[in-house]
Amino acid sequence: MSDTTAALLRRHEDEIVREWVRLQQQDLSMRNNLLKTGELEQQCREFLAAFVAALESGSTDLNAPAWSTARDLLANVSRSRARQGFTPTETATFIFSLKQPIADVLRREVKPEQLADELWNLTRILDTLGLYTTDTYQKGREEIISRQQQELLELSTPVVELWEGVLALPLIGTLDSARTQVVMESLLQAIVDTGSEIAIIDITGVPVVDTLVAQHLLKTVAAARLMGADCIISGIRPQIAQTIVHLGVEINDVTTKATLADAFAIALNRLGLTVARKKAV
Repeated sequence: MSDTTAALLRRHEDEIVREWVRLQQQDLSMRNNLLKTGELEQQCREFLAAFVAALESGSTDLNAPAWSTARDLLANVSRSRARQGFTPTETATFIFSLKQPIADVLRREVKPEQLADELWNLTRILDTLGLYTTDTYQKGREEIISRQQQELLELSTPVVELWEGVLALPLIGTLDSARTQVVMESLLQAIVDTGSEIAIIDITGVPVVDTLVAQHLLKTVAAARLMGADCIISGIRPQIAQTIVHLGVEINDVTTKATLADAFAIALNRLGLTVARKKAV
């Protein structure tokens, strides 16, 4: 990459930025609600300055220190657009749309015998940066999805204090290893926070109970006992009872009830409490 090319790009920076912004707005015409013109222009101007500075260093190794500022700016743009809901194609357009305004300048200013080499070198660099943009975007999306999954797991395992000393953990949906860990952590923390002696795990909303689910439940019961709380499993439907027996899962030392109401009555009885109907006046 010649010094002349970097100097040309710096001299025509305003022209390149204007055309670059125009091309992106044309491609992202329906995204004005996500990315304002001023923000887009600022991103373009900052990146182009870093891009030209890296070219002036003479290095074409995009992992070299000279390219660190350009890489960082590009990574920030990619992660930001991942959070804003842009598609991978729309995000990669940030880099790929820079080719045309740069090529227009070079066609006017560079000698014909040098033009092909200069265009090829710049295209190769921009293509590599485009791939870097896509990779960074994908990692950003994966982080967002992972965080959302964790939040959903936490929201789907609420621990409710039914009475002083009695907790209830209603489970809805599939109980896998990852969710079991969240369930266990939520329940144990609630036991510590409230000092509860009894925890009711209600599986009415669990569609299928197999060997793995049963083992997860027993692990949760064992962990709660280590914290000083006894567990009652409610929501045992006939189909679930038959499945557990067929699988040969031993739950002899765990109290089970068909409904949450039955389990709550047992919990109150263990605490020495009774619920009585108020006499009509």
